[in-house]
Amino acid sequence: MKHFPENLSAKLEIRKQNNALRKLPLSSKKIDFSSNDYLGFSQSEIIFKETHQHLITNNIIQNGATGSRLLSGNHKLYQETEDFIANFHKSESALIFNSGYDANVGFFSAVPQKNDLILYDELCHASIRDGIQLSNAKAYKFNHNDFEDLEKLILRNPNTNIYIVTESVFSMDGDCPNLEELVQLSDKYHCYLVVDEAHALGVFGSSGEGFVQMLGLQDYVFARIMTFGKGLGCHGAAILGSTELRDYLVNFARSFIYTTGLSPHSVATILIAYQHLKQDSDSILKLRENIISFNQEKNMLELKPLFVRSKSAIQSAIIPGNEKVKAIANLLQEKGFDVKAILSPTVPEGQERLRFCLHSYNSTEEISEVLRLLSTFVFMEHG
Repeated sequence: MKHFPENLSAKLEIRKQNNALRKLPLSSKKIDFSSNDYLGFSQSEIIFKETHQHLITNNIIQNGATGSRLLSGNHKLYQETEDFIANFHKSESALIFNSGYDANVGFFSAVPQKNDLILYDELCHASIRDGIQLSNAKAYKFNHNDFEDLEKLILRNPNTNIYIVTESVFSMDGDCPNLEELVQLSDKYHCYLVVDEAHALGVFGSSGEGFVQMLGLQDYVFARIMTFGKGLGCHGAAILGSTELRDYLVNFARSFIYTTGLSPHSVATILIAYQHLKQDSDSILKLRENIISFNQEKNMLELKPLFVRSKSAIQSAIIPGNEKVKAIANLLQEKGFDVKAILSPTVPEGQERLRFCLHSYNSTEEISEVLRLLSTFVFMEHG
């Protein structure tokens, strides 16, 4: 085997020294406080069986898409599913991408043009940043959820097409921006607002439609990115917007054009999961109850100062230092709770954290116990 380049070995060595080397974990049988499967849809036998039945009923017995959607991969399920999604989200159109990463890279590399400007929240996801890096537009970040800072940047750049980018639920902090205020600001300066709803789908809104729709702001948002690997428990993503935006993406988004489409089975799973989202208010209500229960419990145990303020399914306890946060995560895992430590460089140094993901299937007893243990271990560390 060829000798591995020394400069790459050195980078791996630095990660090891910082106790930040990433490794692929095996799936765990522990109590789940780490996955994005907020509603338990990925484990749903009903969704699994209905997806299979939908394919059989429609005589779709095919394992792959066979090509990109512009060539041979645009099977009939795509149209049915995109129509359902657009209707569900009160959008003119929906365009399915193979993943949330593909959707963000495709959108930001293709839509903002050379003389345009992208202003994005400093905590936006890596997929958004990677898309922005591929764009010909200039880009500046604004302080997290700080719209005064954002307005200053807008005022410095008059007579420019400006794209404002945020997330409705931030993946590491679990907090939400003041979207009403952001819409007013965007409207005032005729900006194009883009909202990534990856962690809001299935969590906010009476049928889990997301944060934008829950507030009735969908008509003020230029594009929404809905990701299916979290609340829907499957795979893929869709960009919601005008039919003109859809046409543009079909013609210019490289991550859409130059890739094999999703298999009929994948698209059918998205459709059936969406149908369940529309019908299954029980899971959404149970998730909400668990979020409230978690917040009440952490207040009672006087853990509130540790946590980032959040009303979403993501609850993050800031425990600075890779060593320290890993040690507490290991103690929780030894007690049977799957809680993950998020280390720098994924988050800035000093912002290392335990990230608790809540689900409709967590019991109140599990929530109480994991927080009681956290309280004990944090106290031990400080003792």
